[in-house]
Parts: sequence; C-alpha cells; structure tokens
Amino acid sequence: MIYKVIGLMSGSSLDGLDIAYVQLEETRDKWSYEILYADCIPYTDEWLVKLNHAAEMPVADFLKLHTRYGRELGEQVNKFISKHNIEHGVHFIASHGHTVFHEPANHTTFQLGDGATIAAVTGLPVIDNLRAMDVALGGQGAPIVPIGDKLLFPEFDYLLNIGGIANITIRQNDTMRAFDICPANQILNSFAEREGYKMDEDGAMAAKGDLLFEILSELNDLPYYRQLPPKSLSNEAVRELIFPILLQTAYSNYDLLHTMTIHIAEQIAEAVRQYPHGKGQAHMLVTGGGAFNKFLIAQLEKVLAPLNVMVTLPDDTTVKFKEALVMALIGTLRWREQVNVLQDVTGASKDSIGGSLWII
Repeated sequence: MIYKVIGLMSGSSLDGLDIAYVQLEETRDKWSYEILYADCIPYTDEWLVKLNHAAEMPVADFLKLHTRYGRELGEQVNKFISKHNIEHGVHFIASHGHTVFHEPANHTTFQLGDGATIAAVTGLPVIDNLRAMDVALGGQGAPIVPIGDKLLFPEFDYLLNIGGIANITIRQNDTMRAFDICPANQILNSFAEREGYKMDEDGAMAAKGDLLFEILSELNDLPYYRQLPPKSLSNEAVRELIFPILLQTAYSNYDLLHTMTIHIAEQIAEAVRQYPHGKGQAHMLVTGGGAFNKFLIAQLEKVLAPLNVMVTLPDDTTVKFKEALVMALIGTLRWREQVNVLQDVTGASKDSIGGSLWII
C-alpha cells in the first residue's frame, strides 16, 4: 500500500512549523519512505509570543487560541499544497500540534491546534491528538517517534534527535527503548538570543567560550538524570531544571553556551553507557536542528568514540524533517488501525493506537 500524507510538527525550540509531504509504502510489513516536498514556516513574532505563553492564558482565551492555531495550520497547509501543486495528491494530514502542557503523572497532555479546524480549512481528513491515548494508559506520552525509528530506520542502533529537547531511541535486539535525555536547543537558543541571534550558527559562539566546571558539575547532578526510563521532559520542567542554574549567573553567554554544549554531549554519552550496544561498532543517526551545530557534533563524536559508536548525519532534508515524517507515519498507522505508540518506550499499560480522526 502507498500513502501520500502531510505531516505537521511544531517542536519545543519554536523555530517554525515543519510541513512534510511524504510517500509511505508498506510491502509485507516492511516500510519505506520518500520525503517529496518539505518546508519550515517560521513563526511570526506574534505567534512566538502566543505559543510561548499559551499555558498561562485564561481558559476562554486558551480555547480560542486552540482553534485559531488550528486555522493557522490549515491555512499554511493550503499554501503548501498550492505551492507544490499537489491539490489532488494528499490522502490525509497527520498533525502533532504544539505541546503547551504535558503532565503524564496526572494523565494529562495537550497539544495546541484543533484538528477539526484543520480539517474544515483544508477539506482533508486530519489525524491529531497523537499522545493522549498513551497518557491515558499511564504512559509518558513521549517519546512517540520510536515507532518511526523502528519501522523506517532499522539499520541504526541509536537514533538521536537534538531539538529543543534531546531524545534518543535505542534498539536492543527486538526491543525499542526511548526517553528524553536533556534540554538542548531551547537552552542554546536562549543564550544566542542574548547576543542578538536566533541561534548559535554552527556552534561558533560556544566554540569560543570556556568550560565552567562548577556549572557543568551542577548541571550533571540534576535529579532528572538519576531517574530510570521511561521518562520525559516538558518545557516547564526544562525551565525549572536548567534555567535557574544558567540564567542566574554573571558568566558570559559564550561560556554558558560552551558549558551547556558539553553538558548535552556528556548526557548523550551517559545514555549510551546506560544501554551499551555490545557490538564491535554501533551506529547512531543524528537528526534535528542540533545536527547542524558543528561544535556540538564534534563534542559528541569525541565522547562517543571510546564507546565505539559512530555518528551518522543523513541528508539535510531528513535532518530537518524526520519528526514531521514520523508524524505522517504515526497518522498512517492510525488510519490503518495499527499500533503506533509503544508501551516499552512510554511505560503505558499496553501498546496503543493513538490519534483522533476528523473527516469532513
């Protein structure tokens, strides 16, 4: 079977809305993919403010924002479809939405962007609300990307995504493990913004900084890192864990960028040590915006070399749009009424078929 699907993803780093039009093909339980077209639509300053502060809004304003953001997603999809002349080539849309509240301990998660509104604006079937069933079943609701790692990238032992939060999928025989490792780009971006830039291009500012040993030690000693998986980090948790340590200091932004980058690399290496591959040589696929941070990748290669793990960077399109691709796959599995969230990863009571379906 062949499916042509639009996947939508908005991550915690808030660099924009990722839209990927992908072809997914299943033959005798083997999946293959091709990203046909993909764009990242930067958020306006207005949307950045609204998405950053959505969780603080009164209920009535929040609900109106939920539908307004759904309309924005639908309108962006319509522009994307027109731009690439695929008016009659989309089977359905799979939308992750933008996470504004995530508290699995209380069986609650919420992704902004009303699926019914997206369907109404585009005239296409929409699958959204992808995490809710897993959370209802006692799971973390995150990460949900490992089903894509399992089906689309079977040749890798470790699959690392460096977005606003760094998360990893680990393949051990037939078992998939995955968890959020540590905060990443959302912290690095915040210090780049202090210097007047949206991000630290290539990690150039971090490379010029010095290592703050006391700060690094304090970061590495955070209680989250002593928790065993399944575990996940919300944006709120990141602000509570990391920001007080870094933001309430008088150190230069360059030194803080350098130290945070080393911290990210060390925590990724620690995750590998926790789940060793037992091979002569293992392979790690690295995607997400952090894959373009040359200083971070150099530090990562340095700490992984003694662990016999080789870092692989795929083509730029896969680096940028892997999560949107996997959202399309998750939606396709929901369409087929097949498992798309794994209990071994999230800690839920069972595997689940996550997603709400809206058909106009």
